[in-house]
This record gives sequence, structure tokens and C-alpha cells, in this order.
Amino acid sequence: MAFDSLAEKFQNIFKNLRGKGRLSEADVKAAMKEVKLALLEADVNFKVVKQFIKSVEERAIGQDVMTSLTPGQMVIKIVNEEMISLMGSETTEISLKSGNEITVIMMAGLQGAGKTTTTAKIAGKLKAKGKKPLLVACDVYRPAAVEQLKINGEKQGVPVFELGTDKKPVEIAKAAMEHARENNYNVVIIDTAGRLHIDEEMMEELVEIKNAVEVHQTILVVDSMTGQDAVNVATMFDEKIGIDGVVLTKLDGDTRGGAALSIRAVTGKPILYVGMGEKLSDLEQFYPDRMASRILGMGDILSLIEKAESQIDEDKAKELSRKMKKAEFDFNDYLDSMQQVKNMGGIGSIMSALPGMGMGGKAMKNMDFDEDEAGKSLSRVEAIILSMTPAERANPDLLNPSRKNRIAKGAGVDIAEVNRVVKQFDQMKKMMKQMPGMFGGKGGKKGKFRFPF
Repeated sequence: MAFDSLAEKFQNIFKNLRGKGRLSEADVKAAMKEVKLALLEADVNFKVVKQFIKSVEERAIGQDVMTSLTPGQMVIKIVNEEMISLMGSETTEISLKSGNEITVIMMAGLQGAGKTTTTAKIAGKLKAKGKKPLLVACDVYRPAAVEQLKINGEKQGVPVFELGTDKKPVEIAKAAMEHARENNYNVVIIDTAGRLHIDEEMMEELVEIKNAVEVHQTILVVDSMTGQDAVNVATMFDEKIGIDGVVLTKLDGDTRGGAALSIRAVTGKPILYVGMGEKLSDLEQFYPDRMASRILGMGDILSLIEKAESQIDEDKAKELSRKMKKAEFDFNDYLDSMQQVKNMGGIGSIMSALPGMGMGGKAMKNMDFDEDEAGKSLSRVEAIILSMTPAERANPDLLNPSRKNRIAKGAGVDIAEVNRVVKQFDQMKKMMKQMPGMFGGKGGKKGKFRFPF
């Protein structure tokens, strides 16, 4: 995951600070020297690092910190606040026109940054908010770009306007606006062509589209794995055509994360979203405070809750809650609960949002957690449950040795694995009966299901 190395370094630095009863000015300066090196190694812009360290030092060497009973925690608090400030302090939304006025969004970026996929992801987000978006295929140069947008648009339930690859992008954009007006679309998202590098022809084409259809928001998609190059690309695009916000893609990859910590400070433009995977649902609103919290090893519970709310079927959750309270929980419900975990990105995704478990978290490493192995394990459990008859899934008490042997053969596993799954299921059932607070009983809010994260 992005920031793993940086998060681990920060936690080691903070561990040393917490261990001191009192901090001297020399202690603070020594810690800041380590923070500076960690940020530079994460590919954060040098000028940004210099200003960041200066701001933290000025506050950390203040009287209120040095005389505090917990000066180490005070320094950590200051680092957290300055990091939030660095990334923009407030969450920025895409600016949309009110009512049925058409908002035109132009997507820009270099080839390979994930622009076309991100375009469809944003369309899905806006549709979920009650908007009526139209995708426009203006990338007429890259082979299969139009087809890719059409496939992704179909998956998101968002129509795509295209005129093939023979028309000029500006003509397609104009025709799309007419189509949007005639069919009452209130958001038009234009997917423009990317290039392997920035060139004048590319910029002129973007300016031409902006002038022809009155673009309200220009959003730049950059690959966070390119580090400082991503910041340079954002700067050049802003100078040439003007951008209103940035989407950082591939933040789930093996990137040092410098772009996320530099772009706002260098360009003055906000990060709107971050791409956290290949799925069309893997686009997260960018919250500077939550990102800082994750980098500093404090977890991101709020994002986890929001992901749960968006991915978990409320009616199913309520029914599951009712069954658990009445000890009616069966293997069909177990299968449903596993699917909910998958929808939220898997066990690793959930655990990475917990304090101390995510980016650089020692607890995660001590557990020797393997996301691939966890995924395979879930798949094996699914195969075992699906090898049961409907009667066996509904009534686990039917599972005698001969039935378990049949199930093991059907799932392609050893009978020991079937026994382990049945045992885990029994243990889970007992645990749920003993914890009524989770399911609206004593100590819990009536009727409100809560996952035990």
C-alpha cells in the first residue's frame, strides 16, 4: 500500500518521542531531521518538505509544548495538523451547477494514468448522488479508448455519447452538448485524449474544447506512482489550460506517496478523489484529515464506516441481526456475511483502516497477514458452503461425517477443512449470542445492526 514505508518511519520517530518525559529543543530538532529524511525519501517536493519542517518546528519548540506533561504527544498532534494543512485542510467536492443546468466536466491527463476508467468512476459517483450524467468519448486516438468508455459506462449504468474516431474531438463535444440538452442530462463528462507526454497539440485541443462547450470543471488525472513527475504534470497542465482539481490514481500500489503530500502545496489545486483499485467502485473521496491519520498510523475508521454503509445491504443486515438474536443464523447467512466483506474490499482493506493495522502498522506485520491467502481462504469457505445442499445450509445440525465427506469432495478440499469451517461457524454463532449489544439487544441501539470491527 501507498505510504507503508513513510508510515513505519513516522511511527518509529513518534515512539522515541513518546518515550521521553520532557523534550528539549535538541530532541525536537533531531526528530524533525528524521521526519525531513522520511518525507524526502517518500518523494515529497523539497520546497514543501522545507516549509513543513519549519512550520512544525516553530510550533513544537513553543513554551506550551515544552512544558506539557505529554510533549511527545503534543508534537505528534502538531505534525498531524500541519500534514492536514499541507494536503488542503478541507475536503473539496466537484463543483456542480444547481437544478437541471448542465455542468460540463473535462477530464485530462497523460496516457496510462487511468483517466478513462476514472471518468467512468466519477460518473458512477455523481449518478449515486442523484445526477443524470452523460459520458462523452473524445479520445479518438488511442485504440479501443471509445470501446473502453462504453463498457465502463454500461457497468455504471451511464450512457456514452460517441461519434466514432473519424470526427474531431471538438465536434464530438459540441454534438454531445446538443444531445445532453435534448435528453435532459445535467452533467456532461468529457473523456479527452491522453498522450505519452505533454505536447502543444494536446494542449491546443483541450483549450479548443474548453472554448467550444464552456467547461465548468477541468479535472486532471495523475498517476501517484510517478511521484514528483505527477506534481510536475499537474503544474504544467494548470499553467497551460487551468485545472480545478486532481484525481490521484493507483494509491493502492507500491508508491511512496509524495504526490499526495505535494500537489496541493505546489499547485494550489485540491485533490478531489483517490483511486484505490481497479474496480469501478474503487474511488474514494479525498479527506486530508483521514489521509494524515492513515499516514501517521492512526487508522481511518470514518472511511471504513462509509464503505460499510455504501456496500452493505441494510435490509439483509437487519434480517441477519434478527436471526442472530434468535439463534437462527445458518450457512446461507454466513455466506451473505462473507460476501459483504468481499464487497468492502476484503479483510485486508478493512484491517488497513483500523488504528495501528494499516500503513506501516506493526500489528499487521506481526500477524503475518497475507491478503491473497485470506482471499483464497474465503473462496475455499465459499466452495465448501456451496457444496452443501440447501437443506444442509439451512440446518447445519444435519452435517454428519458422511455428508461432510461428500461436501469435501464437491469443494475439492480435505475433510479437515470442512470440519474447521463448521467449527468456526459454531464458534461465531455462540459469540454472537453472547454479544447482544452488537445486534440491538442490551447495551445496543434497538434495531441497529453494527459489524464487530
